[in-house]
Amino acid sequence: MTQADGWPKAVLFDLDGTLVDSAPDIREALNEAMAERSVAPFELSEVRTMVGGGVALLVERALARREHVLAERERAALVERFVALYEPRATRLTTLLPGAAEALQASRAHGAKTALVTNKPKAPALSILEHFAIARHFNLVVGGDAGPAKKPAPDLLLHAARELEVEIANCLFVGDSENDVTAAKAAGMAVAALRGGYTTLSIESLDPTHRLDLLSQLSTLFR
Repeated sequence: MTQADGWPKAVLFDLDGTLVDSAPDIREALNEAMAERSVAPFELSEVRTMVGGGVALLVERALARREHVLAERERAALVERFVALYEPRATRLTTLLPGAAEALQASRAHGAKTALVTNKPKAPALSILEHFAIARHFNLVVGGDAGPAKKPAPDLLLHAARELEVEIANCLFVGDSENDVTAAKAAGMAVAALRGGYTTLSIESLDPTHRLDLLSQLSTLFR
């Protein structure tokens, strides 16, 4: 593989809702953690609209959805409990989305560097990549616990571009949600939004640089 002569020179991917459907495992861990606090369980459709902002925001959204109030210390403990329940089971019900492996292979064949940029902590993200045998396709994995502010802030994307040593103008971010599009726009990075991801908004209202009905269409953006 040689370095890409065209564009993009780096392709950055979101994880949840873009490469994998992780909502079923997240739901199981969330419901178990919430049951310990006597909070009613969540349907899968509800969980899909709450993920994407990191664990703390997931817990905050879940509590708000059930109008359940906890003190800050209790919320922090609930976040820790969710992580403890989720990490060992992060791949039990999670599935690789159609076209994910092909999109990664096409990016590498194009000569682009690749990175995973997710708000999910790095450990479970790596477990998922390894479970589906796609970790080898990535030059870099940036989790939400890397230090920079999580998406929708641009910091994780900017951090990844620096680590890859690729200019922002030569990067393409592939995501599925408002957080992804907002982060990319704030970073000054082109973004391809995948239809049908973890968002209640239409792909048209997100107004990304590019729209994808299927991940397998990603290579059509390369030049």
